[in-house]
Amino acid sequence: MSLLRDLFTVLMVSAGGFCFLAGTAGLLRFPDALTRLHALTKADNLGLGLIVLGLIAQAPGPLGALKLVAVWLLAQLAGATATQVLARAVRAEGRDSP
Repeated sequence: MSLLRDLFTVLMVSAGGFCFLAGTAGLLRFPDALTRLHALTKADNLGLGLIVLGLIAQAPGPLGALKLVAVWLLAQLAGATATQVLARAVRAEGRDSP
């Protein structure tokens, strides 16, 4: 059973790392700031969610798993807030097109 749990963790953390790389590629390739922000936040939220899902399998108990979920939710909230602030600043400057 431990081998399956370890394999699940490796797969989920690897998939999460791939999502982070895809978000970085979107950040570098998309033409304007708003599409870059969109690609980055979506990929990072999914990537962190997959990593947390993989780490929950290794958590020592329900409290550890709850802490991981709380970190994921706080990171989602912080990412959404920061993206909204950045997008409003870009729109206010009028630099939202290539």
